[in-house]
Amino acid sequence: MRRPSLTTLRATGALSAALALALTATACGGGGDPKSGGELSGTTVTVAGVWTGSEQKNFKKVLDAFSAKTGAKTVFLASGDNVSTFVGSRIEGGNAPDVVLVPQVGVLQQFAEAGWLKPLSEKTATTAAGNLAPVWKEYGTVDGTYYGLYFKAAHKSTVWYAPDALEQAGVTEPKSWDELLAAGRTLADSGLPAFAVAGEDGWTLTDWFENVYLSQAGPEKYDRLARHELKWTDPSVVTALTTLAKVFKDERLVAGGAAEALRTDFPGSVEKVFGPQPKAALVYEGDFVGGVAKDEYGRKPGEDAKFFPFPPVGGGKAPVVSGGDAAVVLKDAKNADAGMRFLEFLATPEAAEVWAGAGGFLSPNKDVKPEAYADDTARATAASLVAAGDSVRFDMSDQAPAAFGGTKGAGEWKLLQDFLRDPSAPERTAAALEAAAAKAYGN
Repeated sequence: MRRPSLTTLRATGALSAALALALTATACGGGGDPKSGGELSGTTVTVAGVWTGSEQKNFKKVLDAFSAKTGAKTVFLASGDNVSTFVGSRIEGGNAPDVVLVPQVGVLQQFAEAGWLKPLSEKTATTAAGNLAPVWKEYGTVDGTYYGLYFKAAHKSTVWYAPDALEQAGVTEPKSWDELLAAGRTLADSGLPAFAVAGEDGWTLTDWFENVYLSQAGPEKYDRLARHELKWTDPSVVTALTTLAKVFKDERLVAGGAAEALRTDFPGSVEKVFGPQPKAALVYEGDFVGGVAKDEYGRKPGEDAKFFPFPPVGGGKAPVVSGGDAAVVLKDAKNADAGMRFLEFLATPEAAEVWAGAGGFLSPNKDVKPEAYADDTARATAASLVAAGDSVRFDMSDQAPAAFGGTKGAGEWKLLQDFLRDPSAPERTAAALEAAAAKAYGN
C-alpha cells in the first residue's frame, strides 16, 4: 500500500527524466455530465495531482461538482511522485495542465521562481482571505505574489491508539510529553510496547522532530530553522533531539526497538496498532492514520481507532503541524482562464464540502460546515486545524530543498534514521544536519 501523498511525495526538482515520467502518467476523465450551456460549456479543464486510489476517486467528485456548475469538462492527470518532473515535461512538450495540486511549499516556490505560475485572480484571493487563516496565504505566496490556494490539508499532530489497549493498561489520554512517556511505559509493563515507529520511512521521523521542536522551541525559531536562518547546531535543536532520544532509546516505548522500527514503514506502523495482531498501542502520525485504519483494518474512527493531540513539551504549547496541497494555475496552459475559474470554485466551502462528505479530507477553510464531514473524528481534527489559525506551521521538511528535506537515503531523512539507530549523541546529529542543510540551501 502506498504512503499518504501529503507526507511522502517529495519533488527532486530534476527535470531531465521528464519524458519517461510523463509517459507513465494516467489521465482520467471527469466532469460527469457537464451542464449544457454552462459558462464553460465546450471547455476542458485539465487538473494534475499526486492523488491515487480513494483520494483521486473523491477528488473527482469535486471535479464533477465543478462540471455541473459550469458546464466544463474536466480531466485528471495522475502526476506520479515527482510533480516537478511531470509538470516540467508537460511544459516542455507544450501540453501543460491548466491546474496543478502541489504538495510542498518548496515545490510551489520552485514553480514560481521558474516563471510557470499565474497569480491568483482577485476573486480567488478575496474569497480565500475571508475563509483561510493568513498563514495559508503566506505559504501560497512567493516574493509578494499570491499563487497557491490551499485546498486540502493534513493535521500532523495527532497520536492514534486502540482504546482497548489503553483501557486494559489503565491508561488515559496523556496531556503532556512527560505524561506520554509515563503512559507508554505503563503500557509496556502491561505487555504491549507503546509506539509503532515507522523508521523505514524517514519522513515520519521528520514529523516527530517537528512536533517536538515547534512545541519546545516555539514558532519563531521553527520558522527561522525552516528558512535555515537558524543553524541546526543551535542549542534549541540539540534540546529537541535530546527530548526525542527519550523515546528512541527506550525499547519499552518503541516496539521492537530501533532495529525493528527501521524495518517498519508507515503502513506497517498502522498495522502494528490496528491490525489483527496488535504489536503496539500507539502510532504517531497525521489524521490520515484514521483513514488507513478504516480502509485496511475495518476500524471505525472515533470508536475503535481514536486519537489525542500531540502533547505539549515542557512549558511549550501543544503543536499543530500541517501539510497541504495548493492549487496553482500554469500561465502557459491552453485553458488557464478556465483553470482560474476552477480555483475560484475551490476557494468556496461548497467545493470542500463535497470531499468532506466523502471522507479522508480536511479543509483549512473555516466556513466548511462541521456537519459536512463524514464522521466525528474528521470533524474534531478539522476543528482543531481551523482553531489553530496562524499558529499552524507547515511541515518543515516540505519547506526545505528536497536534497535536505525530501530525499530517501539522504539529508534529514537519513540522518534522523541514523539518530533512531543511535540516539546517544544529539550534538553530533545536529552537526551532521547542519552540514547537510548548508549544502542543500547553498549557505
